[in-house]
Amino acid sequence: MLVDTLIEAPSSTLSGVARVLVHGGKLKVQRAEELTAAAREKRVSFVNALMESGDMTPSALAHSLSVALAVPLLDLDAVDMQRLPRTILDAKLISQYKVLPLSKRGSRLFLACADPTDQEAGERIKFATQLAPEWVLVEYDKLTRQIDSQAAPASQALEAIANAEFDFDVTEEDTAPAAADVTTEVEDAPVVRFLQKMLVDAINMRASDLHFEPYEFNYRVRFRVDGELREITQPPIAIKDKLASRIKVISRLDISEKRVPQDGRMKLRFGNKSIDFRVSTLPTLFGEKIVIRILDSSSAKLGIDALGYEAIEKDRLMAAIHRPYGMVLVTGPTGSGKTVSLYTCLNILNQPGVNISTVEDPAEINLPGINQVNVNDKAGLNFAAALKSFLRQDPDIIMVGEIRDLETADIAIKAAQTGHMVMSTLHTNDGPSTLTRLLNMGVAPFNIASSVLLITAQRLVRRLCENCKKPADYPRAALLKAGFAESDIDGSWVPYKAVGCSACNNGYKGRVGIYQVMPVTEEIQRIILSQGSSLDIARQAHKDGVRDLRQSGLVKVKVGATTLEEVIAATNE
Repeated sequence: MLVDTLIEAPSSTLSGVARVLVHGGKLKVQRAEELTAAAREKRVSFVNALMESGDMTPSALAHSLSVALAVPLLDLDAVDMQRLPRTILDAKLISQYKVLPLSKRGSRLFLACADPTDQEAGERIKFATQLAPEWVLVEYDKLTRQIDSQAAPASQALEAIANAEFDFDVTEEDTAPAAADVTTEVEDAPVVRFLQKMLVDAINMRASDLHFEPYEFNYRVRFRVDGELREITQPPIAIKDKLASRIKVISRLDISEKRVPQDGRMKLRFGNKSIDFRVSTLPTLFGEKIVIRILDSSSAKLGIDALGYEAIEKDRLMAAIHRPYGMVLVTGPTGSGKTVSLYTCLNILNQPGVNISTVEDPAEINLPGINQVNVNDKAGLNFAAALKSFLRQDPDIIMVGEIRDLETADIAIKAAQTGHMVMSTLHTNDGPSTLTRLLNMGVAPFNIASSVLLITAQRLVRRLCENCKKPADYPRAALLKAGFAESDIDGSWVPYKAVGCSACNNGYKGRVGIYQVMPVTEEIQRIILSQGSSLDIARQAHKDGVRDLRQSGLVKVKVGATTLEEVIAATNE
């Protein structure tokens, strides 16, 4: 490469930009050596020292380097800064090496810089992003101005946080220290600022969870964005105990207890807006791992269409929840969007003339007009106890966070049989296995057959970015193996693949649900009463026109909402 050739040319002891300028006759050797010594003394880059000296203008330097090194030249003033990627490169690296990410294409990262000869910057950026840096020359003054303008809002945000515009909802009794040295730990200013910055960054990146993970020799923070975990930073390992104590204090947890898992909640206030977080701590070999889930109440108000239900699936679900009594079950693994689906249904049913009560562990989304109860096992308030109380409160609709045992299942089913609409969740793989799970729990077959109206199984898959997705050329055999019928591969639609651009995360932006919406028909009721297997129920559901999760996912592939790889990974059938 020409850059490397010029740097390594044995004309003097100079290196980098200084050698290129001397080689091109733009700078005398003696002057270059003086500027190099000045830069070393001030601990700044040679380009910085050159600009401060006034020996060359930023424009002249950029043009000279572009011609000498055959690196493209760009006018930063012509770039829309709002469209630049903001999460690819850590702000510390941007500030340290004076670079600005412009775009990502495949495995290449295009970076604006004033010094394309900085090999250390290239290696550090390549290691941090796992992408190959491609340099684009820009004028030094414009570059520093843009970097400073991007850093200013972040520092202003932290100052605003410190001035109580951003505050945790904590009461005085919750912050009582359990040990003499706790006060200094939880009030440690750098720890407080670090936690607040992580929460703000997670919200801005649309993350669903934050993971704080201690190991023997390092400590890392990861965010789950669009269902994918991404490492964000590695703070000093010495921070782990102070950070855990700080999180516990604002989550109303016992800061002296480090041997058992704990669950709590915390709330942040941004002016008039507040955001809830669910906190879970887990003792590990080298400290407490903490996971913070961001509870977004706005997601329950998006409406049923925003969740990704196909027309026939939506009609079946709406018909079931508008029945006067019966049970609707939502199933799927943790993090598959069950709570959002249930709350969306409750939001539709939430009218002034309807009494809705919910019992959850804990209540994740606050909806006005709905009576929400948190489980409190220490006080004896479990799902079963709350359900018994609900039945004396004249409810129309009851939502149970999760059916975990036979007692809860029995009470919920009796409520569904006596004029109430009951909604709940179970952790099962699909609709047919949910019915056999209830049988295995000990629920009588006739109770299941007479009360359960509909079961929705769901998964979340990453949604393709509309800006950069491109047609994919899958072999016909691969499409057939995935589950497409011969009639589906008729050329009337095109599958897409993820590419990646500055506006998305490796080709994906957001998530979309895939659903198996299975009404319990008379034929399925007969199979339940005869204690048939989940395979029998699945065969009958297929005859009734119910798509399984794989088939539902393939519909999303046909309309270009996601990729075949995402559907195969999520359904694994």
